[in-house]
Amino acid sequence: MNLPKICVALSLLLLSSSAVVASEDKLNTWEHVLKTQYFPTRAITVSDSVIQLDAPQRAENGAVVPIKIIAKIPQQPHRYIQTVTLLIDENPVPLVGIFNFTPLSGRADLDLRVRLNAYSMIRAVAEMNTGELFMTERYVKASGGCSAPVGTNLELAMQRLGKIKVRSKLSQLTGVDGPVQHTQLAISHPNITGMQMDQQTLLYAPAHFVKDVKVTFNGDLVFSAQTDISISENPNYKFFFVPEQAGNLIAEVTDSNGLQFSQSYQVNPAEPTPAENIAAH
Repeated sequence: MNLPKICVALSLLLLSSSAVVASEDKLNTWEHVLKTQYFPTRAITVSDSVIQLDAPQRAENGAVVPIKIIAKIPQQPHRYIQTVTLLIDENPVPLVGIFNFTPLSGRADLDLRVRLNAYSMIRAVAEMNTGELFMTERYVKASGGCSAPVGTNLELAMQRLGKIKVRSKLSQLTGVDGPVQHTQLAISHPNITGMQMDQQTLLYAPAHFVKDVKVTFNGDLVFSAQTDISISENPNYKFFFVPEQAGNLIAEVTDSNGLQFSQSYQVNPAEPTPAENIAAH
């Protein structure tokens, strides 16, 4: 009997079995935990026909993983994407955020950066104003993002806490009538997860992160979000909205410590600013 060959064969069998169990566990996270928690008894269509996720297969830095939520339909008063629930199955807090859109969005696209604590499926569930649910998913290889130290000096980061920058430029969207404003909202905030250890004191910094974001234009809601620790340091969102006239865009932010910050930005769609063309994905 050749014992070395038998040992190798058994080792390969155990590794294969472990991979299957791990794969099943990841599937069970969604089927038996997250779906039950967030969408109990509701039917979800798994399809890229309404919403799509663009994410890297492997991210260089688990603390800053860029992803795009891409809507495949325009926002119309009779049928539009009302909310997108973003989940990372294997994160300590799987709920990244709930993002709310309106017909003023033009198209419910969103660029953002997230943390991944382990290789995981990322899911975006779009809820239509009609109540229909559509889900898209992507598997991303990245790890350590939730415990990675703050990328900048924490003392300096706290000095800049709450500073908000808003930029907006005229764009043309395929499938959307008239010009839209391609808007970037950048929030200076360390978004501490509660899992990051101070290398000098060896103590964990208490969680302190952006909790709520609300953007209005002339008093009407354009975009809002309820988020948790899976959003990367210095949250940065890119989204669209359709202004029918000049007005005031106001961003209001509240963090988990109850601190509130705001910034306004004047928008005049009649001004001859350079326009970019953004095709439908």
